[in-house]
Amino acid sequence: MPIKDIINHLDDKQRQGLGEVIRFGIVGVIAVAIQYLCYLLVVALLEYMMPDWDNHVIVTSANTIAYVISVIFNYIASTRYTFKVKSNVKRSAGFVFSHIINYLLQTVVLNFFVGIGLNKQIAMMPMFAITVPTNFILVRFFLKR
Repeated sequence: MPIKDIINHLDDKQRQGLGEVIRFGIVGVIAVAIQYLCYLLVVALLEYMMPDWDNHVIVTSANTIAYVISVIFNYIASTRYTFKVKSNVKRSAGFVFSHIINYLLQTVVLNFFVGIGLNKQIAMMPMFAITVPTNFILVRFFLKR
C-alpha cells in the first residue's frame, strides 16, 4: 500500500501527530548536526589549548557549549515549526526543564561511553541514539500540554 493511501486513511488528529513526528525529525537532525559540529570544534580547541585536561572535563565542557547553542535553535524551531505553538513563559520553562533533564542524561551517557574507551568524537553517536527519543517525549509533553 503506498504511503499516500496510508496517510489518506488517517484522521486529522493522526495526520497532525504524524506531521509532528516528521517535523521533529527534521528539526532534530538539524539540532543534532549543530550540536555535533559545535562539539567537535570545541573538543579540538580544548585539546589544543588545554592538552593536560582530563577527557571527561573536555567532553563535558564541549558538550555543554554545543548543547546550549543547539537548544537555542531547537526552541525556536520547535515552537514555530515542529509543534506550531506560541512561545510563552510556561512553555519556555517546560522546554528548558526538559532540556536540563536531557542535558544531564547526555552528560552521563557521553562520559560513560568515553569512560569505557570510545573515542571522544565517536562517543556522541550512541549517546544521541539514547537521548534523542527521550528528548522527543519530554519536549512534546511540555510544549503540547
